[in-house]
Amino acid sequence: MSCKTFFKDPDAILDYSVDWGKLWLPAGDSISSSTWIVPTPLVVDEEYFDSRVTTVWISGGVNRNTYSITNRIETTQGRVDDRTFKLVVRNR
Repeated sequence: MSCKTFFKDPDAILDYSVDWGKLWLPAGDSISSSTWIVPTPLVVDEEYFDSRVTTVWISGGVNRNTYSITNRIETTQGRVDDRTFKLVVRNR
């Protein structure tokens, strides 16, 4: 998901996921913690993860602004990594 761009309306509440197992996570390792770095005025409404996938629900944002959203994970074997995507807020 790194460097991808997604669009949302300022009034929308949408979910975004990173499939770490598909992208990077080696066999035998799993996610032990997940942190989403989301700038204001965006709001994290909900976040969760399992052993391979992280998900965040985001609301808010100002029309015509672009935000960088980062997911940082730590794994059971001590790996730490980030994935970042762009979120463009536009009236739709």
